[in-house]
Amino acid sequence: MTFDPKERFFNFIIHLQQEICSCIEDIDGAEKFIEDVWQRPLGGGGWSRVLTNGEVFEKAGVNVSQVHGDLPDLLKGQVPAQSTSFYAAGISLVIHPKNPMIPTTHANFRYFQVTDSQGIILDQWFGGGMDLTPYYLFEEDARHFHKILKTECDKHTRGFYEKFKLWCDDYFYNSHRKEYRGIGGIFFDHIKPDQELSGERLESYIYGIANAFLPAYLPIVKKRLALSYSSDNKVWQEIRRGRYVEFNLLHDRGTSFGLKTGGRIESIFMSLPPTVRWEYNHTPKEGSPEWETLEVLKKPKEWL
Repeated sequence: MTFDPKERFFNFIIHLQQEICSCIEDIDGAEKFIEDVWQRPLGGGGWSRVLTNGEVFEKAGVNVSQVHGDLPDLLKGQVPAQSTSFYAAGISLVIHPKNPMIPTTHANFRYFQVTDSQGIILDQWFGGGMDLTPYYLFEEDARHFHKILKTECDKHTRGFYEKFKLWCDDYFYNSHRKEYRGIGGIFFDHIKPDQELSGERLESYIYGIANAFLPAYLPIVKKRLALSYSSDNKVWQEIRRGRYVEFNLLHDRGTSFGLKTGGRIESIFMSLPPTVRWEYNHTPKEGSPEWETLEVLKKPKEWL
């Protein structure tokens, strides 16, 4: 394979991390991100940035990592038999607002490749996506979020949005609760260059959709941050955050992969919210805003 975007992709996500952190700090107005630089003993490392106890955001984390080394046993059998080494780079972020009228959001974009003993690329792929987890549903916010994603997807390949939205709905499902984590977005994995989609075109799509995160999410934050809320609204937010934690610990493949391959615990658990609760057998009152949100989370919806 001659398509090797790892340096370009790494430079892109480093700049994207800076842009996202700057925008979040501007909106919050009170707190700044702290950066934690770490090294992976087996090769590579990362740059974790976390903001906590802000005026708008209770917790926001934006991580960039670039790791490499001998192929983990967990991947053997899933890649070409001659593979001996791997390289992976990615950006991952989760934002937990203070105001329950503002949704939580998650996004990540990553590149992975495996090589043989001569350094020749044997397999490579991109993955990623973004999704929205509201506590109180404003349908215009959901439509805005999905419209931005579809517009960007359609610039590159027709059908990407429809395919990746369905993938997202299927992936972010708390099967033990029989409900979805949020109102979706897009999700894709193991997307490779082929005869129909060149490496350059695929790389362009990754940059485009990653750059769509800020215009998809920030207008929602700005629209909702001044809305009033009660202590009961905060209780509901924390109950729903508990469902978020359940998904990440029980079903998320990235969390599982990180734990099984000796990943850095602080960076893996960066996605978890600062305060959560589990109320025994909690059921919102029928017809309430909480009940209406939960009803939408029982079945994926077409927002456009």
